[in-house]
Amino acid sequence: QEQLVESGGGLVEAGGSLRLSCRAPRMITSTFNSNKMAWYRQAPGKQRDLVASISPRGTTEYLDSVKGRFTISRDSSRKTIYLQMNNLKSEDTAVYYCYSESAYGSYWGRGTQVTVSS
Repeated sequence: QEQLVESGGGLVEAGGSLRLSCRAPRMITSTFNSNKMAWYRQAPGKQRDLVASISPRGTTEYLDSVKGRFTISRDSSRKTIYLQMNNLKSEDTAVYYCYSESAYGSYWGRGTQVTVSS
């Protein structure tokens, strides 16, 4: 079984919204709460870029091009992080990956495709 499971991707028109979810079904809650969590994305032929991250205490960081449009959050009771994406642009089209990091190791999800049509 996978450590991280993403969902919520799809096809949306420019200006629209999507919310991505990433569950950590195999993590115990204390481990989830102590992990830094993040969303990355990778467009065809490009490198994988950090989109947003959230620390165990809730401190967030964002890629400049998504600031004001994307919001990362975490729900410890569900062992889930979210990425709310508003005012989507064609350049946001990519596979979005969930990432978890702690002193004991790191994990990647398999990714979810987001396609924004212009």
